[in-house]
Amino acid sequence: MNTGDALIDTRELDAVLRNVSAPRLVLLDVRWRLGGPSPAELYASGHLPGAVSVDLDRDLAALVGDGRRGRHPLPEPGALQEALRRWGIDEESSVVAYDDADGSSAARAWWLLRWAGLRDVRVLDGGIAAWTAAGLPLTTNMPAPEPTNVVVRPGAMPVLDATGVAELVARGGVLLDARVEPRYRGEVEPVDPVAGHIPGARSAPTSGNVDASGRFLSPKQLRERFAGLGVEPGQAVAAYCGSGVAAAQEVFGAAPGRSAGGVVCRFMERMGRRPLPADRDRSGPGCTNSIAVAAAVSWAVASCLPRSWWLVSRCGLCSGE
Repeated sequence: MNTGDALIDTRELDAVLRNVSAPRLVLLDVRWRLGGPSPAELYASGHLPGAVSVDLDRDLAALVGDGRRGRHPLPEPGALQEALRRWGIDEESSVVAYDDADGSSAARAWWLLRWAGLRDVRVLDGGIAAWTAAGLPLTTNMPAPEPTNVVVRPGAMPVLDATGVAELVARGGVLLDARVEPRYRGEVEPVDPVAGHIPGARSAPTSGNVDASGRFLSPKQLRERFAGLGVEPGQAVAAYCGSGVAAAQEVFGAAPGRSAGGVVCRFMERMGRRPLPADRDRSGPGCTNSIAVAAAVSWAVASCLPRSWWLVSRCGLCSGE
């Protein structure tokens, strides 16, 4: 596969699957929907040949517990390592993740596996819909991957704490809210107890990174999009969502050239309760300048050269996608 791009299209993936001499390939079916159906049900209804089923809630996040760590906190390294071994992934594997939406769930897998130390991880552009639209087959056969001895090395994407994020914004960095605009404005909040957005954040829904078919815009179009949001070359930028899924797609789309090897991502998880301010747009209903959010905060932070990109994947304000 093309090692210079973390995005792969259906034609290239099909060619790799047909090439028996190609590097070891592992396909991850990361379809996930808030409120169901379950990943297992989606997988059983048909999946790409050879793909293994990945449950985002169970495999790509730690147990929620009392909720103080958020809805999708980082999994424990040992638990993630066990999952990677079960899926047949080793250090030499080429991994491709796909979903059935805008790439957010697949991007969560991309980000997390990069954090775990794997370098050859890609996202299928357009997901399963693009695959079937190209006339390519699905199957209900269940693969039986040979277990591996892969070792997770967390920290390939270094850690930053919430204080550092606040300092980033104080220095004039750009903070992007990856959720839909009505939630950003505080007009609706279908998941969380507090509506609105982090003070100073700019609305940048992930829908703006893809076209109507769910395929990512071209790198040129994405550069223009983020420039329109005030992102300048060399500027520190942060993106957050509700639980670290949509924000991963934001970072994936914003990574210059989407280079699989040139993106340095950072994730931080913070336990405990700490009030955070939240703004609602002054034009929205029930507006306040500041809303105390006594909830857990866990963040994912990423910097993608040549810009400094920060992914804030979990905050007490917005714990849903």
